[in-house]
Amino acid sequence: MDRPFVFINSAMSADGKISSFEKRQVRISGQKDMARVKRLRAESDAVMVGVGTILADDPGLRVKSEELKKMRMDRGLPGEPLRVVVDSRARTPPGAEVLGVGCILAVSEAAPEERLVPLRENCEIVVAGEDRVELGELLSILHKKGVKRLMVEGGATLNWSLVEAGLVDEISVFVGPLIIGGERAPTLVDGPGFSGGYPRLKLISVDVVDGGVLLRWRVL
Repeated sequence: MDRPFVFINSAMSADGKISSFEKRQVRISGQKDMARVKRLRAESDAVMVGVGTILADDPGLRVKSEELKKMRMDRGLPGEPLRVVVDSRARTPPGAEVLGVGCILAVSEAAPEERLVPLRENCEIVVAGEDRVELGELLSILHKKGVKRLMVEGGATLNWSLVEAGLVDEISVFVGPLIIGGERAPTLVDGPGFSGGYPRLKLISVDVVDGGVLLRWRVL
């Protein structure tokens, strides 16, 4: 299967949480790491999140820096990468910030038509899978659209689904100097979990940033 190079980028607390037990966004990264994330986004062909991230944080996922937009356009690319939302049942609100030109909403065949009608006015709908979005099929579709490098910005459920399906090439995580706690707080990768055959990682680099640690792994 032809698919993009897929890397997960995230920030987590020292105890492995990516948000609070209320599913509310917590500021973990400092200025240097945020600048790194913005550049990674600008260097990608597409940015992908799950619908849970949209419902919790309502991110725009756009490149705001004119300098970074110019960098892309100097390479013959659009000013911003595509924005992809994995949303099996089309739960994305019609007024979500992520919508607009350059947004792709990936749904399953089970998505109710009445939810799709208003969304079609403001994004491209891609159907992949019967009951849930089939991620391998979606990545193949994105590859055909010219996506060679895909940045995944969460959340925990999407991260799990991609890792479980063997569709992740690299993982970058900023580990921030704070404790969030909470047994129900999302971690980097949630989901049912593995009972064996645990995916192995090879450490690529370790850097001290903003009082925390930036780790990069290759998925073996």
